[in-house]
Amino acid sequence: MNLHSLLQARHASGQPVRVALIGAGKFGSMFLSQVPHVVGLEVPVIIDLDPERARDACRTIGWSAELIERTAFSVDGAKALADNIDVVVEATGSPAAGIRHARAAIRAGKHIVMVNVEADVLAGPLLADEARTAGVVYSLAYGDQPALTAELVDWARATGFHVVAAGKGTKYLPAYHDVTPDGVWQHYGLTAGEAQSAGMNPQMFNSFLDGTKSAIEMAAIANATALDVPNDGLLFPPCGVDDLPHVLRPRERGGVLERSGMVEVVSSLERDGRPVFRDLRWGVYVVLEAPNDYAADCFRQYGLKTDTSGRYAAMYKPYHLIGLELNVSVLSAALRKEPTGQPRGFRGDVVAVAKKTLRAGEMLDGEGGYTVWGKVLPAATSLQLGALPIGLAHRVKLTRDVAHGEVLRWSDVAIDTADETVSVRKQMEAVFAR
Repeated sequence: MNLHSLLQARHASGQPVRVALIGAGKFGSMFLSQVPHVVGLEVPVIIDLDPERARDACRTIGWSAELIERTAFSVDGAKALADNIDVVVEATGSPAAGIRHARAAIRAGKHIVMVNVEADVLAGPLLADEARTAGVVYSLAYGDQPALTAELVDWARATGFHVVAAGKGTKYLPAYHDVTPDGVWQHYGLTAGEAQSAGMNPQMFNSFLDGTKSAIEMAAIANATALDVPNDGLLFPPCGVDDLPHVLRPRERGGVLERSGMVEVVSSLERDGRPVFRDLRWGVYVVLEAPNDYAADCFRQYGLKTDTSGRYAAMYKPYHLIGLELNVSVLSAALRKEPTGQPRGFRGDVVAVAKKTLRAGEMLDGEGGYTVWGKVLPAATSLQLGALPIGLAHRVKLTRDVAHGEVLRWSDVAIDTADETVSVRKQMEAVFAR
């Protein structure tokens, strides 16, 4: 509760917090839209594969011509590592680019805010270790659901509660796992033409629908909080906010969880497609257990919704504002030298699962595509299976047939072992398998 006052003091000293943004897509644009309204924060460098598109984005969000003129737009990621830069924000969405940019920032002594949760789940535990060794901050991105969930978990633990479950809401039906970009827009109530005119990427939006993004975000939360992931993937139980303490209890207590202390995603749709009452589609939650009878009595006295035992309750945020909230991470890293969540272990992994029967010689097309979706598994299970991470299931060729619904393995694809992303992932597996 003191970031703003710390920033005011920094500004008064004539030393603004200076940020380099890599990737001026939707998340990056939302962050940039807030920058002119935060005295003491500057973004002098924006890196994007299309600098002119990035300039257009700045015009669209209301940047003045003068501010755009003062900003350097480039395709060269090295420009993000200038001496006067405090924090690098990685928002490309590409696992390979994210890992490369994060390691370069760490080597250059810059704090790194990893909007790119795809890269974080592929190699984040190793990257965070490297950052800690270098004395810089590696942070999840506040405003995105993993960091907001990690904050709720930290709040619950710091106040003395046992965390039973944590996660987020989404729109889910089992059939969504097999949806391809060709069929995605009907589930969002849009036509293909409407989506195209709005500049919406069907593969990216499909990764939210087919369960991949949920799996990635739950793995990130598990790695940041030491919570467990389900043994055979997320359950996506239909659940509204009033029912969180009832549904997200251990099975032995009448809930759906394998045990206490797990991540899970709740669906805003009943299995027959009806909307869930008071759903949490856009929000995050934590279910907590009272450590004693007195705390349980306080739950009742102060109006918390509990299960029938009165021992389980929930806290939640109904919405998340994505890039509009990212300054919390940026300022926390620059002013307090603290992350807003970061991986501290390798507990959850996201593996590629076939959306259809795949044939030898086919090329995989990654998250949200036509060939695979991402399923979260315990990291130990993924390593035992030799499962192919979803972050590497892109532009690689199958070497054998794979049945619909089968988990793909490293041995099923022709992997370039000399590729930097592959080598970093293998290094991370070797370090954290111990």
